[in-house]
Amino acid sequence: MNQATTRPAHDTGTDAAPDQAISARGLDKVYKSDGSGDVHALRGVNLDIPRGGIFGLLGPNGAGKSTFINILAGLVVKSGGTAQVWGLDIDRDPRSARAAIGVVPQELNLDAFFSPREMLEVQAGFYGVPPGERRTMEILERVGLADKADAYSRSLSGGMRRRLLVAKALVHNPPVLVLDEPTAGVDIELRKSLWDFVEDLHANGTTIVLTTHYLEEAEELCDRIAIINRGQVIACDETRALVGRLDNKELRITLAEELDDIPDSLSGFTVERPAPNTLVFRYRTRETQVREILAAVARAGLTVADLSTEEPDLEDVFLALTRDAPESA
Repeated sequence: MNQATTRPAHDTGTDAAPDQAISARGLDKVYKSDGSGDVHALRGVNLDIPRGGIFGLLGPNGAGKSTFINILAGLVVKSGGTAQVWGLDIDRDPRSARAAIGVVPQELNLDAFFSPREMLEVQAGFYGVPPGERRTMEILERVGLADKADAYSRSLSGGMRRRLLVAKALVHNPPVLVLDEPTAGVDIELRKSLWDFVEDLHANGTTIVLTTHYLEEAEELCDRIAIINRGQVIACDETRALVGRLDNKELRITLAEELDDIPDSLSGFTVERPAPNTLVFRYRTRETQVREILAAVARAGLTVADLSTEEPDLEDVFLALTRDAPESA
């Protein structure tokens, strides 16, 4: 994608810009049902998303992520609580709040008979952008669709349609951009291209909020992450700190010797012998250091031929937290 610079619609570099790009307090949403029971999609969500970062919003299907996003975008009416986008209350100043956020939905909801140029012009009109201030071709250039500006959208590939959704979300130049599963179903090359584009937007002052099921992407891109499960925020922290919550490591040692059994001198550790010349130690870093294990191995008269360590990643944290989260009443 082209890396041209775009001027911000809101001044993200002044003292007037809010500390929090998005802030929610007690946000609640109940979907009423006639027969099968009400669905409590959000349960008192308190969440702050700092300005200027790349923020990951993770959770299993049905956790409430899309409901949270759609409330911010004015597409769903909340049942309770408050929310602000760029310091603008979504109830007291709904038009300005909606103008401060752009949402790239997961679904490819495009009019098959509109060209990308027409689609962006119509979208800009929805947001009240005057014709003289519209940047249709600049945006299409940025997302690599300038040569398809006048083609019917039905003729575009799936990857091109995904990029066109990003372009639509940028027509009013919002300071906050939400990407709801942006790389779902796209190939590796397009995924890399999308992330390069996202990082370029971020470098120019746009706050990015990302939902994704590709946890390795969130771990690589996001500086903070919140995990939602059953409509509640069950974790919110810097990515490194969140991964560090699982204080479990594994040290795999390949020995020069073959063992019939684990030496008694190593009985103070949690250790397994998956092969005659291999020992696997599992330990907590706040309780045990690698040097202590290696010293014990040396005292046992064993020779280390090779070793490797494994640490928990975001997927491990995600599975542990969502598995252990209590059922909501």
